[in-house]
Amino acid sequence: MAETNCGTGCGSGARRNEDIALDLLKFVAGTAQVGRPTAGSTGFTAAGGTKPEDQVNHLLELYGRCLKAVEGKA
Repeated sequence: MAETNCGTGCGSGARRNEDIALDLLKFVAGTAQVGRPTAGSTGFTAAGGTKPEDQVNHLLELYGRCLKAVEGKA
């Protein structure tokens, strides 16, 4: 059986900070509807939607902020 290097508390069900930050990102992004296309109303179209690259960059920045918050480096 291969050994895993998961640090202290591996067998106690402890979660990594990265996993917690990802869950926090999912919650914040879902609540704020970040990364979702905006639905235009009838007769109205938004001027130039957000490019997918910009959405990805925004989500990555948000993940970094979530990770810092989980690690207590805010």
